[in-house]
Amino acid sequence: MTTRLSEIDGRIGATVNEIFAKTPFDTLGVQTPLLMRSDAGLYINIHEAALVNYPVMQLEYRKQNNRFTSNLCKDAVGNAAYLPIPFQTPWRTIVVSDKATDLLASKLILNLNEPCKIADPSWIKPTKFIGVWWEMHIGKGTWNYGEVQNGRLVPNGKHAANTENVMRYIDFASKHGFDGVLVEGWNVGWEDWFGKWKEDVFDFVTPYPDFDVARLQKYAQSKGVKLIMHHETSSSVTNYQQYMDTAYAFMHRYGYDAVKTGYVGRIIPRGEHHDGQWMVNHYNKVVEATARERIMVDMHECARPTGMNRTWPNWVANEAARGQEFCNSGAVGNLPEHETILPFTRLMGGPMDYTPGMFEMKLNAFRGADRPEAVHTTLAKQLALYVTMYSPFQMAADLPENYEKHLDALQFIKDVAADWDDTRYLKAEPGDYIVVARKAKATQNWFLGAITDEKKRAFDVSLDFLTEGINYEAIIYADAPNAHYDTNPSAYVISKKKVNSKTVLALNLAEGGGCAISIMPAK
Repeated sequence: MTTRLSEIDGRIGATVNEIFAKTPFDTLGVQTPLLMRSDAGLYINIHEAALVNYPVMQLEYRKQNNRFTSNLCKDAVGNAAYLPIPFQTPWRTIVVSDKATDLLASKLILNLNEPCKIADPSWIKPTKFIGVWWEMHIGKGTWNYGEVQNGRLVPNGKHAANTENVMRYIDFASKHGFDGVLVEGWNVGWEDWFGKWKEDVFDFVTPYPDFDVARLQKYAQSKGVKLIMHHETSSSVTNYQQYMDTAYAFMHRYGYDAVKTGYVGRIIPRGEHHDGQWMVNHYNKVVEATARERIMVDMHECARPTGMNRTWPNWVANEAARGQEFCNSGAVGNLPEHETILPFTRLMGGPMDYTPGMFEMKLNAFRGADRPEAVHTTLAKQLALYVTMYSPFQMAADLPENYEKHLDALQFIKDVAADWDDTRYLKAEPGDYIVVARKAKATQNWFLGAITDEKKRAFDVSLDFLTEGINYEAIIYADAPNAHYDTNPSAYVISKKKVNSKTVLALNLAEGGGCAISIMPAK
C-alpha cells in the first residue's frame, strides 16, 4: 500500500488502495512505507528493513500522546508472532530530509539488510521481457482453457497461452531484442481457481493440451529467447510449498530460469493474512529455495519489500502495490499522480514490477465501447516509467500489435537499460512530479525520465551529470503539444539533439504526461 501525507497539522492526504483521499489525522491507520511532509517542507519516510520471521508493521496514530504506534499484522487466530529466544526484530527506519530528491536517493533500508548470501550471483541477470498477460486482462484472451461441462473440459477458443500464440510472442521478442517471454495461464487449473477454499487447484507441472512445453522450449532457444514461468498459487500456499521442488525441477527441465509467483485470494491454511508472520516466512522460504535452484523470482500479491534484495539478489522484483493491471479495474484505475507517489513510498523498500510500456491507453476494444477502463498516462510517460520506476526485471506489458503501430517509440524500450551504475534524482515533489537520470551498467549511456501528475509542467534540466569532454546524442521522446492523458494520450514527438555536460534541456510535460530521453556518446 502507498500512503502520502501532505500536511502534519491536523489532516493528511492518504491513499486507500493508492487512490488519493483525505482523512482526519487522529484516525490514521496505515501500512508503511509512510511518507509525511511538513508545512515547513521536511520530508519523513517511516518503514522497516530486513523483515525476517516477523509480521509486517502497520502504524496507528494516537492523538492522546501525539505518537505513532506499531500495530503488527496478526495471524488467523489473533497472535502477532511466535518467536524463539533470543530473537531479532526488523529494523525500524526513519529517513528525514528537507529535499525530496535526497529521500529518493537514500540507501538506508537496503543497507540495513545482511550482505548477499549467494556465493556466486553471476547467474542473476537484468531482464527485459514481454508476456502473454495483458491480453487476458483486457478480454482478448483467457487464462483458462475452457469450461468444465459434464465432467469434461471444453475449450473456449480464447485460451491465450496456446503454442502458436506463444510462438508469436517469441518471434516478436527475438525480432526486437527482448530477453524473455512470460506466459500466464499455461497450466491446468484456471477453470476453478479464484476464491475457492481448495488446496489442489494447481500442480505447477501439468500444461493445458494446447501448450506444448517441449516444442516451445526448443523454439524459444532457437530464437535466443527464454521463457519465464508463472506460478499462481491461488493463495493455496501449503499446496505450493509441497510442489516447489517438483515445480523448480520442471522449470530446469524446460529451460526456465525465472518465475513470477502470485498469491491472489484468501490464504490457505486458516485464512492467514498476506502480511502476517506465517506468509512473511513463506516469501523468504521461496526466495531461498529459488536461490538454491539458481532461479530469479518476482512476487505478486506479497508483502511490500524491506530491502531483502540485498541479501537475496535473485529476488528481482515484487508487485506489492497497485500496478498497471489496476487500470483495468473500472473507471478510476490508477490516477495520473499514482506513479509520482510510488517512488516515495512502495519503492523505498525495493524494486517494483509495475508493468510499464502501455501504448494503447483505451482498453475497451475487446470488452465493448461502453467500458470505461483506461490507462491514465500519455505514451511518453509510459516510456519515462522505465527510468523513474526502478526494476531490474522490466516488462514491456502491451500487446505486440500495439507496439507494431509505434515502432519509433518502441525503440526507447529496446534501448533503455534495466540495471544501472549511477542514479541522479534531479527534481521531485511527491504526488506532483519526478525527474530522474540513470547511467546504464558498464556504459557511457544515460537515460532520463520525467513524469507529472494531472497537471502540465515545464522544466529546465541541466545535463551536468554527463562526463565532461564527451559529446552525446540525445533522442527525446516527448509529449506532443496537443497531448493529454485523457483526450489524446498517444500524441508524441521524437527529436534528436547534440548535447554535452553544459547543455540545459527545456522539457514540456502534458497533463498526465512525461518525457523519456536516451543520451548516448555521439558516433
